Amino acid sequence: MVFDPAVAPHDRGAFVAWYHEQAEWSEPHGYDDPAVTTPALRAWYEAIRKTYPNMNGPDGASEDRFDDSADYSIGRHVIYAGFRWSQAEQVYPLVRSLAVTYGVGFYDVSGDEGNGEIHFPGEPLQPESDGAWRDVAKQFRDFQTGN
Repeated sequence: MVFDPAVAPHDRGAFVAWYHEQAEWSEPHGYDDPAVTTPALRAWYEAIRKTYPNMNGPDGASEDRFDDSADYSIGRHVIYAGFRWSQAEQVYPLVRSLAVTYGVGFYDVSGDEGNGEIHFPGEPLQPESDGAWRDVAKQFRDFQTGN
């Protein structure tokens, strides 16, 4: 998930509570339209969808790009992005680097409850998280290759 650092709490416990509140998707709008979010989050979205187009919404992926697509839920202050497990190892560093480029926050929601990496702009970028996604992505890759 990427987020608006101006409204997200910096305290981990408060941040995780805020994340869960955002993930209730209770804002009075659809969640597939980038027009509802901040300019910085919209810029991040426009950049990421060049590689991983949205599978839904007004700018949904064409049939020939559907396998490369992602599922984005776009709120006023967050964009939750869901990717295929087969994409995880390529996506994670791209999502983080684009968050830095566009000055938005980054939260690895796949980490153990509340333990995923939280990055705010201007802070040093920590080593990549060892979130649960790594194990699942490895299992998926091993399954695909027959290992």
